[in-house]
Amino acid sequence: MSAPSTVAKVRTVNPVHGEEIATYPVTSERALTALLDAAAVRRTESPGERAALLRTMAARLRAGSPEFAFLITTEMGKPLGQAAAEIEKSAAACEYYAEHVERLVAPRPVDVAPDSGFVRPLPLGALLAIMPWNYPFWQVFRAMIPAVAIGNTVVLKHADNVTGSAYAVQALFDEVFGPGVLSTVVLPPHRIGKLIEDPRIAGVAFTGSNRVGAIVGARAGAVVKKTVLELGGSDPFVVLADADVGAAARAAVRSRFLNAGQSCIAAKRLIVAQLVRDEFVDAALAELDALVVGDPLSPGTDLGPMARVDLRDELRRQLGAGLSSGARLLGGGEPDQGPGAWFTPTLVEVPDTGNPLFQDETFGPLGALLAVPAEADAIAAANASRYGLSCSIWSRDVERAQALTAKIDAGSVFVNRISESDPRIPVGGVKASGHGRELGTHGALEFANLQSVRTA
Repeated sequence: MSAPSTVAKVRTVNPVHGEEIATYPVTSERALTALLDAAAVRRTESPGERAALLRTMAARLRAGSPEFAFLITTEMGKPLGQAAAEIEKSAAACEYYAEHVERLVAPRPVDVAPDSGFVRPLPLGALLAIMPWNYPFWQVFRAMIPAVAIGNTVVLKHADNVTGSAYAVQALFDEVFGPGVLSTVVLPPHRIGKLIEDPRIAGVAFTGSNRVGAIVGARAGAVVKKTVLELGGSDPFVVLADADVGAAARAAVRSRFLNAGQSCIAAKRLIVAQLVRDEFVDAALAELDALVVGDPLSPGTDLGPMARVDLRDELRRQLGAGLSSGARLLGGGEPDQGPGAWFTPTLVEVPDTGNPLFQDETFGPLGALLAVPAEADAIAAANASRYGLSCSIWSRDVERAQALTAKIDAGSVFVNRISESDPRIPVGGVKASGHGRELGTHGALEFANLQSVRTA
């Protein structure tokens, strides 16, 4: 998808201090061909057998949690407790689909009297999953466990900086399902377009930036392949004048700074009613000051480094552009300390919706606050973005807040709670945040052939 590269290997680096962890060879053409041939073989397990395998996968994830969490933390800097929570969430998703897979793939009767008819979901085949680094295990399980549950196979192209996690996920699948159900490839960008177009690939799931997502979607569209694109987000966190301000401030800081702010559905734009602006800022700054920043392997650490130095540098550039356009620091903003990819957790206030920190996605521990005079202004500000992934609304009047959800341009809206993915409900975006859904029943059927059968 870019100029050819002579790179023969990729390396992983610990973002705490910038030291190399490991190197991995790029997948050869010969190995890729063998891998694709194996992935294209139709699976024969019954839904009940797949359910049993999914339960085994959940148990294996939990048994290996300390090892997997340590790997996540060393590769991308997530605090160890958060990494363990990521493994548990992946296990819970396996259990959810184990419980529901037989219902998901069962034929649905359709009234076509005087004939008989039904619709049944059938797997498409081998899927290409191009996944990001911010949740190295959960992103794969979130996007692909529903697809595997209904009988698809997966070719995983993970982010280079979490290649160790990618191979750990493959080892789990090899152990539980057998070889060929999920296979990892390590490829430079210029070889991915050809892989998308390969006739053995039946569909493509991509999570990442809008720029790359547009390229992936175009390449897949050119050969008429189904895609699910989960792209950028600049999620609004709306605090109305009647909200429990203390609870909202605690939730806002947790949402914005969890995983060092490196989440598509983090609360990036804090839109606060002017009447409670001062109370909210005081409470949020107290929460910000209480965050423990440090070694992600140490118990009690809330915030480690960002995943890579180049990502830290880009966030630093965005902060400078926002301040130059009229934003002002409320907290943080100090120079980065020491080696590695460190960024001080920072909160700024922007003067209007046009500020770059309000318009652009900031993928790191940097939040932007905008005070608004009225409820209508809050909704307008929430929608004043090219993104539409998720939103959080805070109000003591739950019915009123629920009525406002229909006015929000977002794939998911949460009332009096932070935006979170959950295997029981679909997640995905509108506008520049992509299309298609993951999780829930809808996510499981995105990569299914909904075959209609009518008999006279």
